This record gives sequence, structure tokens and C-alpha cells, in this order.
Amino acid sequence: MRLKLVKENTSFDFFSRWKLWLGISGGMMVVALVSFLLQGLNYGIDFRGGTTIRTESTQTIDVAQYRAAMEALELGDITITEVFDPTFAEDQNVAMVRIQAQDGQESVTTDVIERVEAALLEVVPDIQFVSVESVGPKVSGELITTAIIAVVLAIGAVLVYIWLRFEWQFAVGAVVALVHDVILTIGIFSELQIKFDLAIIAALLTIVGYSLNDTVVVFDRVRENLRKYKKRPLSEVLNISINETLSRTMMTSVTTLLALIALFVLGGDVIRGFVFAMIWGVIVGTYSSVFVASAILLYLGVKRDWSKPTDTTGNQFANVDA
Repeated sequence: MRLKLVKENTSFDFFSRWKLWLGISGGMMVVALVSFLLQGLNYGIDFRGGTTIRTESTQTIDVAQYRAAMEALELGDITITEVFDPTFAEDQNVAMVRIQAQDGQESVTTDVIERVEAALLEVVPDIQFVSVESVGPKVSGELITTAIIAVVLAIGAVLVYIWLRFEWQFAVGAVVALVHDVILTIGIFSELQIKFDLAIIAALLTIVGYSLNDTVVVFDRVRENLRKYKKRPLSEVLNISINETLSRTMMTSVTTLLALIALFVLGGDVIRGFVFAMIWGVIVGTYSSVFVASAILLYLGVKRDWSKPTDTTGNQFANVDA
């Protein structure tokens, strides 16, 4: 017997309260933007510039002890974070020491790194310095600009692609859904203050592709059903199309989430931020394909047989063929 997450021939009414769903999505986007404007993102070393030192020891990490050891160095803002990972051994204690680039310097100098290591060795004799990563502020600023351009160009390319393949109403619905997904992902990172680095930009672009794939599958079925059901209201055609593709959508999303959750639990802290962004993106991407992209299409209306327009409620105007 085949496993079915959704039974065949479902008949859920997704658009009885489509204005409410759009309102909820709009509200979440506003909250995400307000969070971003008020507290910003917790930029990683890629975007802020400076040096990150990864340490490892058998002794339990005392963040206050680490910080006290480095206070005399007068290095300004220092962030110390203990790294938790279920794959670590019982006596494997890992910490990330992040030092912002000093004024007038591209990155933390070798002399400063040696002083930091010497100070930590005094309080934790068996400490090991696993890795040291440095990024200058000029490079980090360029990375932020490039990342923004990459996301904007990806969404712009989607707009053109959907416009050429379908109609402009479909393109607007798809792009609004993508913008919705990107803003909510940035908002959750801002609200939870999870480290935001280049890996998260890669996740955002992947989310754009995943969400677009779901949206195109639904829109393809909508286009077929618009020709098949010429006299039915647009809302009815959209409901039929989404119900027909619902099993495929849920199966794809759930199997993707299973793999991502396994990576989140077992993959280690290095990729955890990326995987978290992907998990969140799959959830909001699936939601937006149904409740945002399709709702925008319902609001804008669409032509039947690409020649006869409908009003915003989906009802055809006069002189419609059977």
C-alpha cells in the first residue's frame, strides 16, 4: 500500500477567506520589516569584518572567564559563543571568539591574535585554536552589496520568466510570493538574531528556486483548467487546480523537510544556520504558493483562453464561448 500524505480527490476551499490569508501574510511581512529596521541582523564575520577564532578544550566553557581574560587587551566589541552540537564528544567543548576589525585596520593583526591566544591559554591551559578566519570591512561591505544584487536579480529573472511563460498576472503573483518568502526569512533571522552570513544568502537563493518550482506547478495546472472549465469562476478553477496538485506539493515538502531536519540535528553547527533557513523557506514557500501567489492571481483576474478577460472575482464578461 502506497503512503499518502493527502488523500486523492480532495476538495478543500482555499479561497473562501483569501483576503484574510493575504492580510495575515501582509501583517507578517510588516512585523519582519519592523524587526529588521529596529534591531537589524546579526551579521557574521563575512559581513561585519574582523576575525573569528574557533577554540576547543576538555574543560567546560565559562564565557565570563573567557571575557575577563581578554578585557585587559582592550579590543573593543568581543563576542564569545559556546557551540553546542550532538555530534561532539562529551569532553569536547567548542567556542567561537569573534573580534571586530579595529579602527583603521582591514582585519585583526597577527599580533592581536597571538595576544588573544596567550590570554586564553592562561585561564584554559589545554585550549586549542582550531581555526582563525579574517575578513576586512571593505570586503564585507562589498559582499553585502553583491548579496543584495544577487537576490534582486534572481527575483527579476523570475518575473520575466513567468511573464513570458504565462501572463503578467501570473508573474506578479509569483514575484509577490517570492518577496514574501525572502522578507519572512530575513525577519525570522532578525527576530531570533541568528548569525547571518554568506551561507544564508545561498539559502535565500535556494528558497527562491524551491518556492518558484511549487508555484509553477500550480500555475501550470491553473492554465490547463482555465481552458477546461471555461464557465467556472476563477476561484473555483484555482481551488480545483490546487487540490489536484496538493498531494504532490505535500509529498515534496515533507520529504525535503525530513532531509533538512536530519541535517539540522546531525550536520553540525557549521551548516546549521543554512539548514534552518532552508527549513523555514520550505514551510513559507509551500504556504505562499497556495495562499499568496494564487490569491494575488485571484485578485488580479486572468484571461480565459488568453483572449477573453475576467473580472477580479473570476466571473467572465459577456460573449464567452461554452
